[in-house]
Amino acid sequence: MTKTDQLFGQLSLLQQGNRRALAKAITLVESKLDTHREIAQQILEEILPLTGNSIRIGITGIPGVGKSTFIETFGLYLIRQGKKVAVLAVDPSSPIVGGSILGDKTRMEQLSRNDNAFIRPSPSEGALGGVANKTRESMLLCEAAGYDVILVETVGVGQSEYEVASMVDFFLVLMLPNSGDELQGIKRGIMELADGLIINKADGDSINHANRTQQHFQNAFHLLKPSNFWSPKVMTCSALENKNIDAIWHMILEYQAEAIKHNAFDEKRTRQNSEWMHSLMHEMVQRRLMQEPTVKEKLSQLEAEVIKGQTTPYAAAKQIIDLL
Repeated sequence: MTKTDQLFGQLSLLQQGNRRALAKAITLVESKLDTHREIAQQILEEILPLTGNSIRIGITGIPGVGKSTFIETFGLYLIRQGKKVAVLAVDPSSPIVGGSILGDKTRMEQLSRNDNAFIRPSPSEGALGGVANKTRESMLLCEAAGYDVILVETVGVGQSEYEVASMVDFFLVLMLPNSGDELQGIKRGIMELADGLIINKADGDSINHANRTQQHFQNAFHLLKPSNFWSPKVMTCSALENKNIDAIWHMILEYQAEAIKHNAFDEKRTRQNSEWMHSLMHEMVQRRLMQEPTVKEKLSQLEAEVIKGQTTPYAAAKQIIDLL
C-alpha cells in the first residue's frame, strides 16, 4: 500500500468518526518532524470543507476550581442532548524537562469511556496561555470527525489567556465561591475576554458564599463595556451535584444565536483565522531562521556578547535578521 493510499485510508476512517484515526491525525499535527508536518497539512487541506460545524468553547479557571469535574459533568450532559463532545485538555509542561502530567483521562473517567466523547491531553510546551501550539489544527480534525461541541481546557488564569479566546467561539471562566474578594487578583483582561463566568461548587455550606460571589462579579461586569450584542452573564453551578448545568448550555446557545443574528459569529472566526495565519508566519520565520547555518554559527557568539554587556539585545537581534 502506498503512502497516498494510507493517507486516504486514514482520512476515510477519520470522517467516519474513528477515534483511533483522529488520535493518529492529532499526533501527526503535534509532531515536530518535517515529514509529519507535511502529511498533517495534506490531511488538514482535505478535511477543511468538513470543518466549522461545531461550537468551540474555551474553559479556564483558577487552580482547584474543579475544571475537570465541570467538564466531565458538562460533557455528559451534552451527550445526553445528542451531541458528540471533544475535549482538548492542555496539560502544563515542565519548563525543565518538557514533560507533562497528561492525567485528564483519569480525571474524567466516565466521560473518557463514553463512545460519543473524545479526550485528548496535549502538553502545552510553554505555549502562551497554556494552549498547545497545535490546538487549532486539532479542533479542525475533531470537527471533521463529527464532533459537535469542542471544549478547550486551559492550564489556568494568567496574563496570556487571551490565546484561548483567540480560537474559540465562547470563553467561559470558572471561579470558586467566596472568591469575590479576590477580584483585584483577576486580570482585567480576563474579565473583558469572558463571555460567561461560572461560580462552581455552589453546594452545601458554600451556596450563600456562591450567591455573594455572583453578586460581586455581576457588579464588576457592569463597570466593563459589553460587546455590541452580548453582556457577559454570571451564574452559579455545582458540577459535583449536576446543578444548573443545563442553564449554562442554554446561555451558550443564547450567545451563539445572538452572535449569528448580529453577523458576529462568522466575523469572529474570520478574524481568528487571519490572526492564526500571522501567528504561523512568525513561527515559520523563526524556525527557518534557526535552520540557517550562518545564523547557528553567529547566534552563540552574539548571545555571549549580550550576556557580557558588550552589545544590546536589539543590536544582536538585528545582526541575526540581517543575515537573511
